[in-house]
Amino acid sequence: MALDKPHWLHLFKEVVTSGLCTGCAGCVIACPHDVLRYDDSNGVYKPFKIEADGGFDNCTHGEKGCTMCTRACPRFRTWEEECDNYLFGRQRTIEEVAGVSSEIILARASDPEINKMGQDGGLVSALLIWALENDIVDAALLSYTPNSAATPHADNIPPPDIRTHYLPNTDSAGSFAGRSQKAIPLVAHNRRDVLKAIGSRYTYSTNPLGYFEAVQDGAERLALVGMGCQSSAPAIMSARKAGKVARRFVLNIGLLCSKTFDETVFPQFFEQRYKVKEEQISKINIKGVFQVWTTDGSYQEIPLKEAYAWTRDGCKACPDFAAQHADISAGGIGTFENWTLLIIRTQTGRQTIDGAVTAGMIETRPVDDDPNALKTLNKLSRISRKRWPADAITGPGLI
Repeated sequence: MALDKPHWLHLFKEVVTSGLCTGCAGCVIACPHDVLRYDDSNGVYKPFKIEADGGFDNCTHGEKGCTMCTRACPRFRTWEEECDNYLFGRQRTIEEVAGVSSEIILARASDPEINKMGQDGGLVSALLIWALENDIVDAALLSYTPNSAATPHADNIPPPDIRTHYLPNTDSAGSFAGRSQKAIPLVAHNRRDVLKAIGSRYTYSTNPLGYFEAVQDGAERLALVGMGCQSSAPAIMSARKAGKVARRFVLNIGLLCSKTFDETVFPQFFEQRYKVKEEQISKINIKGVFQVWTTDGSYQEIPLKEAYAWTRDGCKACPDFAAQHADISAGGIGTFENWTLLIIRTQTGRQTIDGAVTAGMIETRPVDDDPNALKTLNKLSRISRKRWPADAITGPGLI
């Protein structure tokens, strides 16, 4: 056994079963031997290994020297230090609680349709449309809800190339049909696809799993939109030289995220306590409370703290509210409902924003226009950092 080369045996013990695994599926898409799958059933949201080639907790390929799964994991060992050094040439300081950045501004889509349809001004959708229409990326990995009015798949289940990497013994049709707030991966190739994914979801979608469909369709340059747990995956893959998978991610947009919720939050919390049925929800936002719009045109605010018990397990130890290893991080946390707080982190992020502004796709304003936005960013970043277990390997100032 190659003891000096960590592989699935170590990842399984140190991350997957220790409470550190966020369920990002970086290991699944990076595995060159196709022995890893993803369990999306009953709120599990974790990778697992098929019984062949070493059993569920070991890997014969790893024993022969394959380390790809550990190279793709954004929670394995010194992940923060490695990502920081790769992206920024230094480790972030303790004061940079929301991560290293070059500029923080407010932004929104200029296009009236995107602005109106989108969450907090439709910024992310506008950036993706610009990138797709200007030959920056070939496809974008997003999420959508399968029973929305604009569902891209008539059968209301994920595309086959995504579905085959979910839990094999799960009846996909039975699992996904009829659950209007179930967020699942979507591969977008054009404006129409992006608009299908517009808005926010608060159940977990493993967007990186769209990688398989995108590559089969011939995409070589991918944009990833995901929470901090997912947006650290391309960075750690690049830092650890995870090959072609890493090189395909050319634009990484991170979403500010405190947590996502187990799907049972809808029947057990929204419906039982507040008589709001899942199939009646047309839109959800979080601004200190759940803002819920329903199909009959009504609006209701539901206390966010009361839903704590339905927090997804993979979020409970996640220290990254601000998606600190994305090219661009974005979230609607300020005072203005139709503007997004935008954190520019890398040169790729800077070029993307400058290009979209020049093309008239987005408009910006100084973050000083909304002092509350920065205050909230730092406050929520500190809260998230305190989740990281004291006995886990830490980077400088992680807590």
